[in-house]
Parts: sequence; structure tokens; C-alpha cells
Amino acid sequence: MKALILAAGYGTRLQEVAKDTPKALLPIAGKPISNHILDRIKGLNELNEVIIITNDKFYNNFVSWAEEQKDFPFKINIVNDGTRTNEDRLGSIGDIEFAIKQESIDDDVLVVGGDNLFDFNLDEYIHFAQSQRTAVTIGLYDIESLAEATKFGVVGIDDSNKIISFFEKPAEPKSTLIAMCFYYLPKNSLNLVEDYLAQCKKSDTAGDYIRWLHEGFEVYGFRFSGKWYDIGSIESYNEAQEKFKSN
Repeated sequence: MKALILAAGYGTRLQEVAKDTPKALLPIAGKPISNHILDRIKGLNELNEVIIITNDKFYNNFVSWAEEQKDFPFKINIVNDGTRTNEDRLGSIGDIEFAIKQESIDDDVLVVGGDNLFDFNLDEYIHFAQSQRTAVTIGLYDIESLAEATKFGVVGIDDSNKIISFFEKPAEPKSTLIAMCFYYLPKNSLNLVEDYLAQCKKSDTAGDYIRWLHEGFEVYGFRFSGKWYDIGSIESYNEAQEKFKSN
């Protein structure tokens, strides 16, 4: 199994604190967000490589950071998607496809957004995802606020945790169960990323891919509990900073 951390964004809403630092390397409670993510995945037995996909602007930042990482039992591979600006970015799904092709990935892939900060154990998620065999499994979280749910993809599941509905950033969400940027992609599903891009031409929004996927294939959800932050704004960054400092 490989982990793919998506870190090719330009952090345009975090310029006040980010400046020339990529979002995934911003410090939370004394260490970069990427280190928090790696600390949570390093116990996964089957994990043999972490691929971090970034852009040309921040590539050297990640290479320098990776050279300092000595405490992890897996290879850390930094991949440059070649973009220089927010306007020519590949988008999350475009970056997943780029990494699959560039690194010739032929393995199950755990995809994690590089702006995800969380404190939960991943063992149960991986076990559940692998029990679904060929189906993609996405991470779900009850955000407990209908107002906040309008900012995310809102999910409906059945008793077996199969996704039965998906609405990207609905104006009037029916629930507070949202999709995280957390995907387990079995290796025999990786070709579907290219199929989606060929059909839909939308590379920027992962939610559009999940909606397309569940309309044609079985997709399952795993509900996480614990602390989780999507570091997409100064407000969420400051809130996460305070909560994790208190740990």
C-alpha cells in the first residue's frame, strides 16, 4: 500500500500566515501539518511508501523538509506536478492521476488531503476499506452543523455504509455527514480516475469525482470520530492551532 498526500495547492486563503510556506508545511502545535499526518499513518503495517505531490513553486520546500525526516519507516517521495500558479493547477483529481502515471503505481493507494489535521487511528478504516475488496472507501465525518456542511460534499449512506447520495456543497444540506479528503483506492480502481477525467474534464473538485463514482460503481464510507480540521482558512488554522496546543 502507498499513501498519496495531496499538497499541490497554493494556499491562497492562507496568505496572511503562509506567505512562502506551502499549507501542508505550516506548523500546528510545533510541527508541520505533514508531520501530523505521517505520525498517524506510520503505524499502518502494509504501508511501504509515502508520495507527496506538490507543485513547482513549493517543490524545493518539500524536498528540504523530506531530507530532515528520519523517524518514519517508509520512503518519502516528493513529486512535482509542474505547475507554477493557482491558475494552472491540476486540481486534486488531476494530481492523483498525475501521481499514478508518473510513479507507475500498481498498488492500493490511501489518498489524504495535505490540509487534513486529525487525531484518530486509521487501523479500523483500513480494515473496513480492504474488506470492501474492489470498492473505493471514503472517509466521512459528522460536522454537526448544517451551516458548515454547505462547504463540503454531503453524503447519504445505507445500513451497509454504501454511499447512496452525494451532494457537493449543497445550499440546503439534508444532513451534517460530510466527505473528507480521505480515499482508499484499491489498485484495480485506479484506472477509473483516468476514465473520469476523460469523460468529465473536471480535475479540480474531488467531490465531483466521488459523485460520478458512486453513480456508476459501489462506493463505501467510513465514519471517523475524533478531532478533524480542514485547514482551508485562517480561522480554521487558528482554531486547530489552539486545540492541538492543548493536547
